[in-house]
Amino acid sequence: MTLSTRERAKTAIAELNERVTDARWRTLEALFVAERPLSHAEIEAGLAAGGAIDRVTLYRVLDWLVGRGLAHKIEGHDQAWRFSAVGNDTHGHAHFQCTQCNKMYCLTAIQPTLVLALPPRFHFEEADISLRGTCADCQPR
Repeated sequence: MTLSTRERAKTAIAELNERVTDARWRTLEALFVAERPLSHAEIEAGLAAGGAIDRVTLYRVLDWLVGRGLAHKIEGHDQAWRFSAVGNDTHGHAHFQCTQCNKMYCLTAIQPTLVLALPPRFHFEEADISLRGTCADCQPR
């Protein structure tokens, strides 16, 4: 049986033995159905139809989701954070941000392999690979 995105969000939170609050599952559900990483403002606007979530609460919920490994955040070239639900690839992919509309896209087909030669006692944790250009919607026709 396939879970709805709502049940998937609630289950993901419950599996962490955390409280399944309205703000948490609604925000995670919004990230599950999004086709690309979303800014705080885009998430806030999308949630408004089902009853607004206070702006500060939304910031806290997003930080909570990231901290629990249910979402990740990516900083865009415009210095705004975008959020995306963590999928099966555990975020091992590159991102593309349009320089015209600022929308960001996950490029899951690009799975970078890094070979690092770090100095002694340096410990690698993560790398962000971001590409910039013009998306298909912003290309001249």
